[in-house]
Amino acid sequence: MSSQSIIGPKLSVVALALAQAFASQAMAQQADNTVVVTGIRASAESSLSIKRDTMGVVDSITAEDIGKLPDPNVSETLTRIPGVQGYRYGGEGASPVGAGSGVTIRGLSGQTASQVNGRAYFTAGSREFNVEGAIPGMIAGIDVYKNPSAEQIEGGIGGLVNIRTRNPSDFKGLTASLNVNARYNDLAKETDPEVFGLVANRINLSGGQRIGLMAAAVYQKSVGRSDNNPANGGANLKRAVRADSAEYAALAAGNAANAANLPQSRYIGRSDTWYLANVPTRGVGAGVGPNTPDLTGLTPDQAGNVMVAPALTSNVFQETIMRERRGLNLAADYRVDNTLRFYSEANHTYYGYHQHYRGLNSVDGANVRGLQTTPFNFTEGLANRNLNGGSDDVLVGQRLLGGSFLDSTVNTVGGDEFRPYKTSIAAAGVDWSPTPSLSLKLDVSYIRSSQTQDNRSANLDSAPGLTWTTHRLADGAPHQLNFDGPALDNPANFVFRDYNNGTRQSWDDSGNAVAFNGAYMPDEGFIFNRIKFGTRFASQDSRYENYSYSGRPLTRDGLALNAARSNGIVASTGGLVELAPTNFMRGDAGYPGGFVAYAPGRLTGNQVRDAFPSAGILPDDALVENALSRRLIEERTKAVYLQGEFAALDERIKGNIGVRVVRTESDAVARVADTSGGTAVIRDVQSETSYTNALPSFNVSYDIMPDFLARFAYGRGMTRAGLEQLNPSITVDPVNGTGSVGNPDLRPLIANSVDLSFERYFSKTNYAALALFNKRINGFFNGIVECQSVATAPQYAGTVNNSCGAGQYQITKTVNSEKGYARGVELSGQYFFDGADGWMKNFGLAGSYTFVKTSNPINFGTAAAPRIVDTPQPMQSKNSFSVSAMYEDSKMSARLVYTWRSPSILFGVSANPIDGRYIEKFGILDGSFNYELSDNMTLSFNASNITDKTLNRYVGEPGGYATGLERQHYANGRTFSLGLRYKFGQM
Repeated sequence: MSSQSIIGPKLSVVALALAQAFASQAMAQQADNTVVVTGIRASAESSLSIKRDTMGVVDSITAEDIGKLPDPNVSETLTRIPGVQGYRYGGEGASPVGAGSGVTIRGLSGQTASQVNGRAYFTAGSREFNVEGAIPGMIAGIDVYKNPSAEQIEGGIGGLVNIRTRNPSDFKGLTASLNVNARYNDLAKETDPEVFGLVANRINLSGGQRIGLMAAAVYQKSVGRSDNNPANGGANLKRAVRADSAEYAALAAGNAANAANLPQSRYIGRSDTWYLANVPTRGVGAGVGPNTPDLTGLTPDQAGNVMVAPALTSNVFQETIMRERRGLNLAADYRVDNTLRFYSEANHTYYGYHQHYRGLNSVDGANVRGLQTTPFNFTEGLANRNLNGGSDDVLVGQRLLGGSFLDSTVNTVGGDEFRPYKTSIAAAGVDWSPTPSLSLKLDVSYIRSSQTQDNRSANLDSAPGLTWTTHRLADGAPHQLNFDGPALDNPANFVFRDYNNGTRQSWDDSGNAVAFNGAYMPDEGFIFNRIKFGTRFASQDSRYENYSYSGRPLTRDGLALNAARSNGIVASTGGLVELAPTNFMRGDAGYPGGFVAYAPGRLTGNQVRDAFPSAGILPDDALVENALSRRLIEERTKAVYLQGEFAALDERIKGNIGVRVVRTESDAVARVADTSGGTAVIRDVQSETSYTNALPSFNVSYDIMPDFLARFAYGRGMTRAGLEQLNPSITVDPVNGTGSVGNPDLRPLIANSVDLSFERYFSKTNYAALALFNKRINGFFNGIVECQSVATAPQYAGTVNNSCGAGQYQITKTVNSEKGYARGVELSGQYFFDGADGWMKNFGLAGSYTFVKTSNPINFGTAAAPRIVDTPQPMQSKNSFSVSAMYEDSKMSARLVYTWRSPSILFGVSANPIDGRYIEKFGILDGSFNYELSDNMTLSFNASNITDKTLNRYVGEPGGYATGLERQHYANGRTFSLGLRYKFGQM
């Protein structure tokens, strides 16, 4: 297989000529239903029309005006839709660690398909589009399809998010719009611009011909803050030895080096000081699980002083997050007559995530004055999910609460992370209706996406001989922390340690698609009143490269900083440091900030290399690739579908039935170190795989009475494994006999989804709905451990017992294994008081509530001895709701939206819950205000996170292992924007 990416099909000369003003119509299914309008009521009417008239299960949001989506962030807008939950980071809706769509649909995260105008759309290295990078001003509407139908592109068992952009058919004549906004974050104290412009025209020619042209562009910048205080998870078993005890005196006498992390002779005899001694754990096996304390040889009093300290270390972390978004949407179409139309479009988005971060870490001394503990049931369940079975006994009955940690040292980090995403899609096609009963459409598209991640940092250590007393209180929100000792804002109290470019990676993806669709209306009397059919050929090629490195000493001699720090360089040298902000968490955590850290702005390019020539840092444009990390994936899909639409009883019954058949073929290449011959040889390992899936679907609605319908849907969907999971990598450790392999033979997750809903429409804007859903999911991706021989490595001959047969390695591998589900209830509705008297007629209410329960079985054992534990899906809250209060009259409109969700697991469960993290319940209040200054000019104001709430992280996981112990508290501040919108023309 060639290592070069496949070049997509070239657009026709006509398409390229039109590319100066690209756009196409939205998905054919919804084009007839979408009416682009302005204002809250009109937007609600348009969205409700889509929900009611589309045969599938869909909820939509339509922009209130050109460049006016309801929220300043697309991810936040999606959370207004029933069944959709979102994640916020740094004050904005975001995708976790820059991966996936950032939304959870009906309890499933990372299993969402993404489209723009009905075409597959992805971020490089992923199958989903990172919605965090979407630009609100560019969007005409968003549709979320929750149960697949045969005509939709496969790929997401959770749901399909289709972003609709503007197209020339939206406009009746010359139209122009210009939006200018200023955005301000009250924690970062920065003001930033947002500019959006659009111009469009529809030109009528002779003979019924018509040309439509449109161009839109946007630039958006925002600066936010994320202040947080990360602390260790885990059991961290300790035993308190009081300084006036004989044991303490004996331990101090044996401390010849008088090291800070051991008992100190100067504290002997004190009744207010304790030494925290490490408590060993028992070896796993014979019915004993991890984190089980070994109390052998301890007296009852000594055993009674054992505690867990899951928040032992003291940290201050502050991020300044700079986001930049740029977008371009060009469109043109040429309508020959009512039967023939040529169109083309291009959309480009750039999203740059850039952060400067600064961290202060206290390496706490082991001697604590004023030690405080509090009752805490550290059970076998928390320790290891009660691996030994039987009763869930309490292992330790207390935890560390706080104290003053003596003889602590500190270190700081300054870092710069830059992660730009670029995604472009160009398309051209033709709509043709050769007869009144037959319509055909050919669509050709090409997508190119890239992203890079460059995360570099430099560390400082405290100068030799300096220590601090760190005061900590591990309870509260946030934890309390402060320092006594040398000035933390004095560079002379620090020395440089090392430089790391720990994350330096890139993804480069491309894809193309050719889709041919048609619809035929048979003669009256046939069982189907419309037959839809189509085929699609598509590809996605993905290349990943890694250039990360770490551990470059910033010392006088280029060697690692020694224990005495005699080869250290004082941080006041060279003007390379700066002070972190002095309003850390607005002072709510005790310590106000203002410590010395390497200046993030001095880390880019070759600045560190030039300042420290002995560090061995390569030029920024001549880094060495980590060859074993490279991977290439080429995936091709062929799909065909057939769908029939039917109606009966004067169209009181309407529906469709169909099937989509998809063939997937992929080539994957990984680079591995082949040591089977004794000497490591880097070579490519290639794997080819293919599979076919049939995806039936059935949708039917029944008008129980006028404006009251019942809807039933069945669909089979699929989510392919992540591109990185299909990498045929092979890694082994010959010392301990372990390793890991990728699995290019992973098959997709398959979900059989059933929906039943009841929908009552009181008017064009008012409705109430109840929806029940159940997704039965087969083939969850699960990491297992198994013993096997490895072709690229010699037989294991180490001395460590890896519990495998002779010569075999203990290998971790991801496989399709367990079955699970996502099921629940959605309640939604909206009501405008149009018929009320007086001022009440200007008000409206909207809301939704979702209950979802998921089953995500995970094997915490091995392939030979499985230990299946049923856990919830990551990032999924069991309960969530959104409530909106709206006001609109002839001049003014306003909206308040409160979105709430119950606790959720962060990223994924841990084998040992004490190591896990979960997000506690939280609610966010947002608002907007618009006032029409004139027929063409509108003043707008938006406020995000009005009550200044954040997504705080806790130790454990929701349910039986929720500890209520905060692990990481956040402060992000509030964000406000003020702007003007100008528009003339007609839509």
